[in-house]
Amino acid sequence: MTQFRRVDALPPYAFAEVERLKLELRREGEDVIDFGFGNPDVPPPDVAVEKLREAALLPRNHRYSASRGLPNLRRAVCELYQDRFGVELDPETEATMSLGAKEGLVHLLWVLLGPGDVALVPSPSYPIHLFAPGFAGAAVQRVPVGPDVDFVAGVKEAWELSQPRPRVLLCSFPHNPTTAIADREQMQQLVDFAREKDMVLVHDFAYADLAFDGYRPPSIFEAEGAREVAVELYSLTKGFSLAGWRIAFVLGRADVVGALSRLKSYLDYGTFQPLQIAATVALREARERPAEVAEIYQGRRDALCSGLQRIGWDVPPPPATMFVWARIPTAEKAQDFAVRLLREAHVAVSPGSGFGVDGEGYVRFALVENEQRIAQAVRGLRSVLA
Repeated sequence: MTQFRRVDALPPYAFAEVERLKLELRREGEDVIDFGFGNPDVPPPDVAVEKLREAALLPRNHRYSASRGLPNLRRAVCELYQDRFGVELDPETEATMSLGAKEGLVHLLWVLLGPGDVALVPSPSYPIHLFAPGFAGAAVQRVPVGPDVDFVAGVKEAWELSQPRPRVLLCSFPHNPTTAIADREQMQQLVDFAREKDMVLVHDFAYADLAFDGYRPPSIFEAEGAREVAVELYSLTKGFSLAGWRIAFVLGRADVVGALSRLKSYLDYGTFQPLQIAATVALREARERPAEVAEIYQGRRDALCSGLQRIGWDVPPPPATMFVWARIPTAEKAQDFAVRLLREAHVAVSPGSGFGVDGEGYVRFALVENEQRIAQAVRGLRSVLA
């Protein structure tokens, strides 16, 4: 049999059984309330959709684009960083576009890691964070993360345990799936440690726009010296609800951004140009949209967490992201519990074990159903948990 490099080493899809059962129930006509896949359902800004339609009507916009992204688009994201975080980035040397944050992260680690290298990675974690170093031939040293976990202390301990010494420190706050957050002091400590140990700090800032109760997630570049050691991935997927557009950016340390841009020049010709033009309009003319979207997700968070608490499942409301990370209230394994919720309540959630071994004992709810559907789900869960 033919061996497939990189692919054969991947473990079985962790959410496969839940997905299979969900599809089976739907084929049987059952109504499944799906909190499994974090696929944003909030509409994108009208002004961006209209600009997309307009730009798509122009034949010249159907030619190849540039893998780095249109200059106007790169300037627009740097303007957002200046206005929101007080950070001045050079759109020519410190910003490149990626085809979504996943693509950006994988190819970024290709230029930073190789066989024999080590990356420090939070665990539990969004799956690509755990597997992207492996695609580059590198090994992973896990660092515990969670709402009540001292991530900075874990990073220092993991560095001491690692041989060879890690070249990359990957982090992501607000964090998927655990919803853990960081403040500016913690960001500064991570930057200082990365500088001291000569690591590149990669911060996946996918949930920059989805925070609640007055919390504002800090950019890594608000830490002193970060531009010398760090790169940050920022995406329009969540706050601007442009999930299918695949518009994201890798920002920061100029030599790292330059290396990624050079690699990408061999790999792609960029996102469809009308999407880039429309995304530029979103960044400049729909700045209020992320706050509106966050308000929608906050309403869903409140509806779910208060509903779960009423039925005896004590789940604290998270301060950020579009997820709720819930400790399982029984002695069941995460996979078994998720399957039981689906079979008996027709409610789909993601088993925490799908985010790495450190996710066992939890399930993740994605807040992609409206408040009426959430109330319906809580009623179903009450009968199961009783």
